[in-house]
Formats: sequence, C-alpha cells, structure tokens
Amino acid sequence: LKPTAGHPKFIAVGVALNCGVESMGKAAKAKAGKKVPNAPLADKQKQRTQKNPFFEKTPRSFRLGGDIQPKRDLTRFVRWPKFVRLQRMKKIMLLRLKVPPAINQFNSTIDKNQAATLLRLLKKYQPETREAKKARLAEMAQQKKDGQEVKTKKPQVIKYGLNHVTTLIENKEAKL
Repeated sequence: LKPTAGHPKFIAVGVALNCGVESMGKAAKAKAGKKVPNAPLADKQKQRTQKNPFFEKTPRSFRLGGDIQPKRDLTRFVRWPKFVRLQRMKKIMLLRLKVPPAINQFNSTIDKNQAATLLRLLKKYQPETREAKKARLAEMAQQKKDGQEVKTKKPQVIKYGLNHVTTLIENKEAKL
C-alpha cells in the first residue's frame, strides 16, 4: 500500500500492516504457515446434514433503513406510577430493616374476642364529655368558694392520635 496525501485512512492501515509483519518472530511465522489437518469424521457429518434451500437463513441488518429492531423487555426502564414505586420501595425496606416489636405489633389485626375486651377497657377510660367537664369544674369552683379542700381531680383518660402519642413518648410521659 502506498500512502497518499488525500487518504489518511490508507496511511494508517498501511503502517499497521507493515508493523504487524515486521514484529512477527520466526517461530510465529512458522506456526502461521503450518496447517492443521481436518478431523476424519467431520467430513461425513457435513455430508449427512444437508440444508433445505427453502429455509435459508439470511443475515439481517439492523442499520438505518434496514430490518426492524427486535422487541426488547423495557419494563426496567418504565417510569412507574408513584404508588407502584412506593409499594416496591416499602417492600424492599421491610426486607432490609428490622422493625422493633413495639411498632411491629400494629402490622397485624387482633381477633374479634380481643377487640371486644379492648373496647370494653377503652370505654372505661373514655375522655369526659363537655357536660361532664363543665359539671366537674363547677363543683371544683363551688368547693373553692366554700373554702373546702378541692377533692375532684382530672380523670385519667386514653390518649390517642399518632402525633399526640408520639410527642408523649418523646417526652417520656408514655411508653409503648
């Protein structure tokens, strides 16, 4: 190959070919010249399996203007809706994290008998109504007015609500 000024590709190829031949040693040239004989059974197998000309395999070209690209599984690259992403992330997080038993108890529901006993207990500690509170405060005011000892105290009630319970636990006024 003679390099020309107008074709830089030819220059690079010519140099690469020349370098490849010169760098080969005598042993490499000798090995390249030797030809390995064919296996004796390979010829018989080729003769037995004749290809049907009706079902010839033609190579496909997927370049521009060529064949249509094969369908690929693109589910990994789909932008899923937010609720799908959230439930998948939650599942992975629950697999990876150890949830404390005090919190994990709320993941499963209780049976009907336990629910009935719990509701009976909660009814005893139900928050007082507006009328009851008004009566209690009036009684306290009357006792104070008469100069007696104030006997009525605030009744114990169930505290409820996620944020309220959380602040009570943080302030160490309650514990799970």
